[in-house]
Amino acid sequence: MNQYLMQVIKSVVSILFLCLPVTLLAQTNWFPQGSKEYRLLDRLDIKMQSHPELRFNTAKPFPGKKWVAALADADSAGVLTKVDQANMLSALAQNSEYVENEPASFLSKKPWFKTFYQKKANFFEVKNDDFFLAVNPILQLRWMKETDNDESLFQNTRGITIRGLIGKKIAFSTYMTENQERGPSWFMERIARYRAVPGVGFYKSFRNTAVDYFDARGSISFNAAKFIDLQFGYDKQFIGNGYRSLFLSDFANNQLFFKINTRIWKFNYQNLFMELTPQYLSNPRDELLSKKYAAMHHLSLQATRWLNIGLFESVVFGRKDHFDFTYLNPIIFLRSVEQQNGSADNGIAGFDFKANIAKRIQLYGQLALDELKISELTGGNGWWGNKWGIQLGGKYVDAFGVNNLDLQVETNIVRPFTYSFRDSVASHNHYNQPLAHPLGANFKEVVGIASWQPAPKWRIDGKVIYALQGIDTAGLNFGSNIFNLYTTRPADYGFQIGDAVQGKTINASLWLSYEAKENVFLEAGLVHRKLNTVAVNEMYTGLKASSTMVSVGLRMNMFRREYDY
Repeated sequence: MNQYLMQVIKSVVSILFLCLPVTLLAQTNWFPQGSKEYRLLDRLDIKMQSHPELRFNTAKPFPGKKWVAALADADSAGVLTKVDQANMLSALAQNSEYVENEPASFLSKKPWFKTFYQKKANFFEVKNDDFFLAVNPILQLRWMKETDNDESLFQNTRGITIRGLIGKKIAFSTYMTENQERGPSWFMERIARYRAVPGVGFYKSFRNTAVDYFDARGSISFNAAKFIDLQFGYDKQFIGNGYRSLFLSDFANNQLFFKINTRIWKFNYQNLFMELTPQYLSNPRDELLSKKYAAMHHLSLQATRWLNIGLFESVVFGRKDHFDFTYLNPIIFLRSVEQQNGSADNGIAGFDFKANIAKRIQLYGQLALDELKISELTGGNGWWGNKWGIQLGGKYVDAFGVNNLDLQVETNIVRPFTYSFRDSVASHNHYNQPLAHPLGANFKEVVGIASWQPAPKWRIDGKVIYALQGIDTAGLNFGSNIFNLYTTRPADYGFQIGDAVQGKTINASLWLSYEAKENVFLEAGLVHRKLNTVAVNEMYTGLKASSTMVSVGLRMNMFRREYDY
């Protein structure tokens, strides 16, 4: 299939580089997935209520340059605890390319061979007026033991991350890791069922029952004008304020993307164009996989000092041998374009909000509308075509007067058949994984998270997730598996959330981590998962109804691997 979309984007990027070399403004790199800065960002967003740089953090990754500007204001505003102050210095060190007068605390007491780790945050760094470069190793070594499992479980990740600035006008970053992993039983069962490793693309078997995969990401970005940022790359995106997202999450594989972000006055408007891979069953001869595409818009408005509201829309589509250029229209609303094309594609619209209250509490939510007919909704007959999802959540920082104790509660509810489509191409998925919530559809979920940082180097994280899902079984499509065509449903009415075989899952985890060096963590964890259903063996071959896993490991310059589904 000819990749017209990416050809156009590459041409646009090339033209901009040629035409705007003088007018390009200072550029930024972006927080990678799972960066420890995100927790401090959430805290300051709430405690500062409506900071001009933090209020538009619904669309992630977040820009490092704006983060440094916000930290300077937070320090002068007097909202930081002692632990926050230590985290702030660490965050500045992690984004030192935007810090003009670096404090002496950034420097290492004993650099390696007078060249490496001259600064605590970076293995190798070059910084002058025209060029910045930071190189860091990536490592995650984890040993795990699961009850009633004789196999040794492990994660072995090695790699490198590089980021830089050229002339303070062009930013670039890359992340590359080689991985071998044998996770807990429910993780391995999911790989076998969907032919996909969560968060990863191509993989191969390793030692018969483990997996081996390469994870490569990267992007380049620059300012086209004072208020407009452009980014082109291959990475993950996330739209939302919660732990999950019903619009777009970072659960699926990386995507090739082009992003335009416009921030002016009280508005932030993001245009996102992605090249995706539709569902495939096998590829024994290593043939070229088909492609599909997505266009997404998110408009965020700071409506009041404490309230931010947003509008979201997306279209996932496929065309034989070409990209549909009508979806390059940067103006909201895509649904009108999709209708002009004959309603052949899968469009989703949504609304989100974030309300910061009393500088301690944040309420947030999302409403995703795949399809809705009011007459059928009020009728209460469970019409299959009422496809929607709703999220409501809250965060409480410095809970009950305890510094750096943060609590979060979130509920997600998604109707049957949401995200699915009448063909296998345009459903809301990428590389055999959901683009939004890991559970797909036809579920209710409650997430509870507690995180306490009693001292700068110590952190305790607890999480409990309860989910009830109606699981497709006996060859019948009850709308939980978004890869099934909704045309295969057994009826038009009578579909309620949790219908079919009810699977009730509890996933609880407790983690203790110690930051021995900058971005080097020693961790120990306990994870317990229990699945209650009347037909475990029928639906999930070899999956245990109850399982407990202990874990110890070392993590450097990367996110923690989670098994919370």
